[in-house]
Amino acid sequence: MTMSRGTLDGDPQPAGPARPPAGQRRRLTLVGMPTPVARARACATEALADWYAPAPEFAADVVLVVAELVANAMLHGDGPLELVLDVTQERLRVEVSDRSPTLPALRRPHMPALPGGHGLFIVERIADRWGAEPHARGKSIWAEFDAPRLTRA
Repeated sequence: MTMSRGTLDGDPQPAGPARPPAGQRRRLTLVGMPTPVARARACATEALADWYAPAPEFAADVVLVVAELVANAMLHGDGPLELVLDVTQERLRVEVSDRSPTLPALRRPHMPALPGGHGLFIVERIADRWGAEPHARGKSIWAEFDAPRLTRA
């Protein structure tokens, strides 16, 4: 069932932009790319614009998570391999793979006043969920955003 908001005079308004059908995916190969963070940010921005009419703060949050994951792959993961953006009716998943088999761990205790070690705390704070999965070529770090956040209210 689709609910719509009414205007002040009671006339119905459209419920907002439809979410894309399940199974839409974008892939960006990052191996050997000279500016992988910038390219990944641009790819995420374009995908969000194609799939949704996202609220500006949500789009900025997703792009920030993409940038953090790619930067972490560059700094700690022996270089990024690929960015995958996967959308379903329920969520948007951002996934960055790298060559290192070492799974990440949050630095405890988190010390905000000291440099370094903040990327995954940013991801944890912004995304609804995040995690890491090993694979044959290294690992993938992923973050998910639930559907209600994806479109403008």
